[in-house]
Amino acid sequence: MWKFATALLALCPALAQAAQIDGAALSLPWMLPFAGLLLSIALCPIFLPKFWHHHFGKVAAFWAAAFALPYALLAGWPAMGGVLWHALLEEYIPFLLLLFALYTVSGGILVWGNLHGSAKLNTGILALGTVLASVMGTTGAAMLLIRPLLKANDNRQHNVHVVVFFIFLVANVGGGLTPLGDPPLFLGFLKGVDFMWTVEHMAAPVAFTSALLLGLFYLLDRHYFTKEGVLPMDKTPDSALKIYGKRNFWLLGAIVGLVLLSGMWRPGLVWSVFGVELALQDLVRDLGLLAVALLSLKITPAQVRAGNDFNWGPMQEVGKLFAGIFVAMAPALAILKAGSAGAMAGLVQLVSNPDGTPHDAMYFWLTGLLSAFLDNAPTYLVFFNLAHGDAAHMMGPLASTLMAISAGAVFMGAMSYIGNAPNFMVKAVAEDRGVKMPSFFGYMAWSVSCLLPVYILMTLVFFHY
Repeated sequence: MWKFATALLALCPALAQAAQIDGAALSLPWMLPFAGLLLSIALCPIFLPKFWHHHFGKVAAFWAAAFALPYALLAGWPAMGGVLWHALLEEYIPFLLLLFALYTVSGGILVWGNLHGSAKLNTGILALGTVLASVMGTTGAAMLLIRPLLKANDNRQHNVHVVVFFIFLVANVGGGLTPLGDPPLFLGFLKGVDFMWTVEHMAAPVAFTSALLLGLFYLLDRHYFTKEGVLPMDKTPDSALKIYGKRNFWLLGAIVGLVLLSGMWRPGLVWSVFGVELALQDLVRDLGLLAVALLSLKITPAQVRAGNDFNWGPMQEVGKLFAGIFVAMAPALAILKAGSAGAMAGLVQLVSNPDGTPHDAMYFWLTGLLSAFLDNAPTYLVFFNLAHGDAAHMMGPLASTLMAISAGAVFMGAMSYIGNAPNFMVKAVAEDRGVKMPSFFGYMAWSVSCLLPVYILMTLVFFHY
């Protein structure tokens, strides 16, 4: 044990110097493990469902190792250790703690009773969730409302579209109004983008997109509802709604407060741990989120969580898959960050006009399409820095560009299951309740047919110049 500790301490300075990947030195084949992981997520549930159900964590670890081990041989073990340490401390743990807190607290709020899943009711629930997503985060709003929505539609023959549009609106688009709603906007808040700037400039795109999607959903749901004719007897007859576990609403408020605190409080205390800087406000936020989640588990009666069919399956799936994703996508993000010096220089050059000014439409589409398959938060940060990087300048002369980057990252996170973490969580909860959710490509058939036309209209309205 002493020899191991001594070796670890000797390695610490090397880790501190190797926390970042030099994207300019990487070629495109380094992205193959990430592509392999994406294909595994897409194809294994279709062709190897039992294997995937029992071993998806091992598959994610395999593809993460497919990048990490060759990189260690090329750049050295300290360099590889630095990359993993950076991904763990600076990205994965904060990401997972926020999801854990929101999932645990929202799972302690039970909306008991049942309503009839008509087109009007379903559209109303989606509209409510879209508004709540910017107040309590996409994960919190999604986990709060997905269970009562599923219960209201448990007798419907066609209910997959209800969950798909729920992902579109509540797990993604609705989070675009404030930095509390979606991680990309929160990163912008941490970089200095004013809270009210986001509210003011994102209000029109969020309202425009939400109105179109809610209208489309209502027409589609009414069509299916009419097509089904006389429905089978509802498993859960209509009854008045009651809310249990109300103390968890205070804990949701505490989560919001902790997130805001980490963005507004700057005590100036920073510790460097093997090259990763940990600020006091971030440590307070993360420890506070953990404490809030544990408190929710302690004060919420077991009957309330049982009524929600609460289990840790969705969290385990998200935690294991995104651990692999965060590692395997590291070379792709590094190459993007390298800009014109990286292997995707041609792609990066598309976001500039011939005179050097930003091309807002291309910022919207490239940020968005990459956010659909990379995690949308770091993708937002890459293009934020590529455009200029200074928050004051981005909110001033480049306000339209910042709006394009923000809208692309938030809205197009809905294009695939892995674009935003709540997408996977909603899918897992729905499948746990017996809904046969579409495959990776099946979901993308929905997103391409329903979302892309809306985003093309958005481009014409907001980013045409």
